[in-house]
Amino acid sequence: MNVNDDSKLEPYQKDSALLRALSHPVRLAILDILREGEACVCHMEAVLDQRQAYISQQLSVLKQADLIEDHRDGWNVFYRIRDPKIFELVDLSRKIAEGDPLQKIPLKPKNCPCPKCNPVNKE
Repeated sequence: MNVNDDSKLEPYQKDSALLRALSHPVRLAILDILREGEACVCHMEAVLDQRQAYISQQLSVLKQADLIEDHRDGWNVFYRIRDPKIFELVDLSRKIAEGDPLQKIPLKPKNCPCPKCNPVNKE
């Protein structure tokens, strides 16, 4: 048997990719935001106080891992969770790390310009 034979590890590749995608605090915070429903990048910017380019980079990782999907509504792109079962894993990881699963960042920023926080009446 070749010591570098990765074929036996192939069944673990998807698991490893998923855990890598979850291994960043901003990506975990994005998932918490999306736990409340779909959100646009400008909303995430306001909640996380991070630049759009940085958030988009993290969203790209989550999208490549098939954890999120998006759709366009006018100028805005909204993101949502593909499978809510991911929250079971996130919550369990918080419990294992002895964190408080209820302790989260405030999800309703005061100065959020997004259409979700500031709906425009279309009359």
